Amino acid sequence: MAELVNPLLPGFYPDPSICRVEDDFYMVTSTFSYFPGVPVFHSRDLRYWEQIGHVLDRPEQLPLDWQYISGGVYAPTIRWHDGLFYMITTNVSHGGNFFCTAKDPAGPWSDPSYVKGAPGIDPTLFWDDDGECYMMGTTDWQEQKPGVWIGKIDLENSCIVGERQLVWTGALVNAWAPEAPHVYKKDGWYYLMIAEGGTEHYHAVTIARSRNILGPYEGYRGNPILTHRHLGEDYPICNVGHADLVQLRDGNWYMVALASRIYGGYHKNLGRETFIAPVDWTGEWPVVSPGTGRVEWSYPAPNLPDSPVPEQDHNRFDALVWNTLGTPNDKDLRIDGNTLRLRCQAKKPLPEDEPDHRRPNGMLGFYGRRQQHMSFSAAVNATLPDVENAACGLMVLQNNFAQLRIELSRTASGVSLRAVKAWHDDAGNHTELLGETTHTGLSARLGITAEGQRYRLLCDGKTIGEALGGFLGSESCGGFVGAYVGPFATGNGTDMAQEATFTNFHYQAND
Repeated sequence: MAELVNPLLPGFYPDPSICRVEDDFYMVTSTFSYFPGVPVFHSRDLRYWEQIGHVLDRPEQLPLDWQYISGGVYAPTIRWHDGLFYMITTNVSHGGNFFCTAKDPAGPWSDPSYVKGAPGIDPTLFWDDDGECYMMGTTDWQEQKPGVWIGKIDLENSCIVGERQLVWTGALVNAWAPEAPHVYKKDGWYYLMIAEGGTEHYHAVTIARSRNILGPYEGYRGNPILTHRHLGEDYPICNVGHADLVQLRDGNWYMVALASRIYGGYHKNLGRETFIAPVDWTGEWPVVSPGTGRVEWSYPAPNLPDSPVPEQDHNRFDALVWNTLGTPNDKDLRIDGNTLRLRCQAKKPLPEDEPDHRRPNGMLGFYGRRQQHMSFSAAVNATLPDVENAACGLMVLQNNFAQLRIELSRTASGVSLRAVKAWHDDAGNHTELLGETTHTGLSARLGITAEGQRYRLLCDGKTIGEALGGFLGSESCGGFVGAYVGPFATGNGTDMAQEATFTNFHYQAND
């Protein structure tokens, strides 16, 4: 029997939003300070998903310079109306809420239209039967009680028309972080679904309804409709929330939501991932994952024709899975066929002059892809420029203060090969040298493997250092992102024109 297997999108793919156009499904997720921003996925059966592009793939669309890693683009929503796709989201680091449009979801997408009079985060759009469009978002917590607002939006002029209405503050009294609103119209009711409880262990999906789009909204007595907070910290799927719903042609409903997998203790190195669950909405209120009420590892697939996607070579540096940290500059990064060149910028792997670990200003010269598996191996051929202070290598990066690196470093006495662990805790920033040796020549095949939380850093197949990786989880180092793996280059404080060169990258799942 065909199955839907969770996670639907493994690795750092949080805050999923989904829509259907005829027989095609489209989904987007958050990217924070990674570029390109907001990946777009396509499926025809909800089982097999193919990334077809990014919404924000031009530097002018996504200014991210000097932003902390968990800043940037939060929670996008994707919708289709009258022949046009809309993606609305928030750049918390620049400009606030904005939307982009496209006739083809693979792109190109328009430049951002920033919405005037629309505070908060997690915006969404809803078109009523009369053609009026409404925008929903969260209140500015510093100005008024946390909650969700709704207002008419003039899309042509990108502004809210009239007053915004605060319509719901969540299912719990003084609910923490009511956010991620979406509205659906069914049987004459407007259903407002949100997340609350914060995006960690107490995360939940709740719902209310009204006969009027502007309220008042009545909360469901059975709330929350989805959470795992009652299952304890040993349950392998946690942090479930921030959901969106989609209806199939046959009338059945499905929910996509974010969740995290814990392993090796209460560690979530992979970040918040995209999961899916069936929904029974034959009654007045939706029932998520009927029979268990929790997100399972698999479900019977919907009655749709199998639509496998073509095999893609994600090891190529020009594949869609790759990201830079911050908006790239052509002089800092070049891809020629399957060769990557990173300039050795002055930026260090650890910005020692930045006291706040949440704000690693000045993005590192890094080009990475998500760690999507608990056990994996990655390797790349690296060539160091013959310039003192230059360094390059392969790293697992959670943020600029939580990383594992295997690197070649050009010193005054020659070339050093080092395995490095860096982390942050309440006592400050720390660096541990896991192994060091001299190296002959400027090139090496550098590798990182993980077997659960045990990471090994290798050169030409030989282990140089080992470390437990629990410190790479967001519960340890904060923030909203997941681990990446990829090449990096630095001038260690010296700005250089010279480049490090990388070829033959390979990532393999070993789960």
